[in-house]
Amino acid sequence: MNKIYAVYGASGCGRSLMPIAREHMATGDTIYFIDDAVKTEQQVNGHTTINYEMFKAMKAQEKYVLIAIANSNIRQKLAEKLTNDGINIWTVKSQSTVIMDNVIIGNGAALSPFVTIGANVIIGQCFHANLYSYVEHDCVIGDFVTFAPRVSCNGNVHIEDHAYIGTGAVLRQGTPDKPLIIGKGAIVGMGAVVTKDVPAGVTVVGNPARPLIKN
Repeated sequence: MNKIYAVYGASGCGRSLMPIAREHMATGDTIYFIDDAVKTEQQVNGHTTINYEMFKAMKAQEKYVLIAIANSNIRQKLAEKLTNDGINIWTVKSQSTVIMDNVIIGNGAALSPFVTIGANVIIGQCFHANLYSYVEHDCVIGDFVTFAPRVSCNGNVHIEDHAYIGTGAVLRQGTPDKPLIIGKGAIVGMGAVVTKDVPAGVTVVGNPARPLIKN
């Protein structure tokens, strides 16, 4: 085989992204699921599922892997492993994804159906944007950031590494001289409306979004 492809992760995230990955393949190309929990070949949604060591042992001139793992810390570890093993980290986007002018997207992005990326946006490694999410103009997004479905990220927002933005969250538009900032590892809860900066590592919920107080 000259090229082989895989989606790393055969749970919900991976099974949802597999049809998008197939859109990028030529007739006759082979694609697998990688799931480190399996010991022997299995079938998931009609695709052969193998563990990473089995995939690594396959002979091919080039290998491409989409990391379809929701946990951003695991995503980073897998990206480092693939890079060290000389395997290409694969970027996929749905045919319905819209990407406007002067956009930079790092390796390993997974852009689901009906995602929109506005003009002059910079995005780091292994960004996951789920169904119907958008990133408006002049945003800067770090590495290993995750958007759940229907995230509304308005213009001039800066999101730092490993932040997680929950389903239906709305991020208020910033300005060029004062962008809205979502700190490293912050979590924005489902349906939250963020009107102020969120510090690193903090979870916010509600409308307007406030830090989550744990009992």
